[in-house]
Amino acid sequence: DTVVLLRDLPANGIRAGDLGAVVHVHSPAAVEVEFVRASGEPQALVLLATDELRPAGDRDIMPTA
Repeated sequence: DTVVLLRDLPANGIRAGDLGAVVHVHSPAAVEVEFVRASGEPQALVLLATDELRPAGDRDIMPTA
């Protein structure tokens, strides 16, 4: 699933509004999410609480360089 980050994670170089892909569900409350640069290079792989994310929707726009 594609998700939207709800808070900044400066240590990982990602910020609120960035889109990521859930790659592993650890529990109903925790998922591992991969964030990828527009170039296709990985930016971060982080374990997050589900309340730090929301599902991506049709109104979400991929950032442009």
